[in-house]
Amino acid sequence: MGKLEGKVAVITAATSGMALATAKLFVEEGAYVFISGRRQDKLDEAVKLIGRNVTGVQGDAANLADLDRLYQTVQREKGKIDILFASAGRGEFATLDQVTEEHFDTIFDLNVRGTLFTVQKALPLFNDNGSIFLNGSIASIKGLPAFGVYSASKAALRSFVRTWLLELKERRIRVNVLSPGTIDTPILQPLGADAIAGFKAAIPRGEMGRPEEIATVALFLASSDSSFVNGVELFVDGGTAQV
Repeated sequence: MGKLEGKVAVITAATSGMALATAKLFVEEGAYVFISGRRQDKLDEAVKLIGRNVTGVQGDAANLADLDRLYQTVQREKGKIDILFASAGRGEFATLDQVTEEHFDTIFDLNVRGTLFTVQKALPLFNDNGSIFLNGSIASIKGLPAFGVYSASKAALRSFVRTWLLELKERRIRVNVLSPGTIDTPILQPLGADAIAGFKAAIPRGEMGRPEEIATVALFLASSDSSFVNGVELFVDGGTAQV
């Protein structure tokens, strides 16, 4: 029997990379998974890759109507949620003198506002003793030039978790942050070889993490293995932010 046998999980932005690897592992461990993504073609590919016990719902986590449609689908098909991985997020480079209203609003609308309402709108369907975890980043505690707005958005998630675990304690719903370091996903490719080499050089083991290494930690946070883990920011970064 898998560690998530009979559980229902929702994972946003799960059409590639870490979230897709997590969705695939959750299904292998016995869960039924609902995934979302903005592009229907990528969503269809992800559903096909996962292969079974999965429903894809097209939508943008920054759009509240899309979130409503996601949870209406969950309610209609399963009627409950046990696990939520609020994974949707984005980052763009801009130094302090380059930040515009559009840059700020785009990042905070998805990373902060979108995450808040992703969690809030899930609560009516959430079973007691469930697990919620947010997609953070080592940027929440590191000073990274030209990444200030993104870093601040991820620090806000850490603050949310401290509050929400207290608000949800009567329901015994755990809330944590999973904060990856540099992970080898397609999103890095446009940055170019020099930037990627720089990222690798900052990692003590000298190589980037793999999506599957995030997925196994997500499984830990989702399962009863982490029953006494609540309110933490769990860094999965090969030590990058720790030295």
